[in-house]
Amino acid sequence: MSANGAIFGLSGLKLTEAEAAFFKDANPWGFILFARNVDNPDQLRALTVDLRDCLGRAAPILIDQEGGRVQRMRSPHWREYLPALDQMARASDPMRAHWLRNRLIAAELHDVGIDVNCAPLADLVEAQTHPVLRNRLYGETSDIVVEAARVCANAFVAGGVLPVLKHIPGYGRASVDSHKSLPRVDAPRADLMARDFAPFKALSDIRMGMTAHIVFDDIDPDAPATTSATMMQVIRDDIGFGGLIMTDDIGMEALSGTPAERAAASIAAGCDIVLHCNGDLAEMPAVAAAAGPMSAPAQARALHALNQRAAPQPIDIAAAVRELETLLT
Repeated sequence: MSANGAIFGLSGLKLTEAEAAFFKDANPWGFILFARNVDNPDQLRALTVDLRDCLGRAAPILIDQEGGRVQRMRSPHWREYLPALDQMARASDPMRAHWLRNRLIAAELHDVGIDVNCAPLADLVEAQTHPVLRNRLYGETSDIVVEAARVCANAFVAGGVLPVLKHIPGYGRASVDSHKSLPRVDAPRADLMARDFAPFKALSDIRMGMTAHIVFDDIDPDAPATTSATMMQVIRDDIGFGGLIMTDDIGMEALSGTPAERAAASIAAGCDIVLHCNGDLAEMPAVAAAAGPMSAPAQARALHALNQRAAPQPIDIAAAVRELETLLT
């Protein structure tokens, strides 16, 4: 039986009996963890084991562990990191520091059974970039952003963790927070292709990507990229992204309708997987039904991505920490 086309969050530090029963029946493709699910390394290892056990397979377990503000695993059990843009500005060798940071993050994730990280970000810093995103980014030029995103993705893979490229096809021009309202961009399509979409085209071989809940008026003024078949065609054909495409969280207020309606619209537009993050079990059956079983092309893209999972390459953690500290001082 093919997996359901959803990734679900859960409510707390332990898998409840009701959640386990639902997940076993619904068979979601994977899970995503948040701060509400994280206490300490032993607890987190037990949770990731329980999640996979309830499905009877090595389901992917995702997290947003960028470092800086978006960091679900924090001190005292895990390292704290600068926001990415601040680190890029401070480091004496920005790309080496960026690799070390993300290789250390990968080691922390792999240690507790998390094998997918929702990064790198290939959005470009613009004058109007919303503060919710700005210091999470890597730079203002496509060359810098592409290099940094590639370094980040390679560091994750070296650490046994798969990257998710976000936010396709580019969120940098957005001046509002898509968690709260729908961003709109009125730039001409040619300008978008030349600037905003260019980093994603250069990184289109990364095997998983996440959409941006944002309207591009010159391409499809009626729907955000996540639920726009026109924009999904641009992502597939013009940008050339051939990997597994998951939505950003369908609970964000940039989208309209019920959670199930948002899920259905995303799949109909061409997304492979729906990301439902809030851990509200009452919403999940309708979302799972709306997402439905993964299509054959989605299954193939998912398998291609998961086949990249491998044991971490050796690393001297203490030496990597010292080198990163030196580069930042």
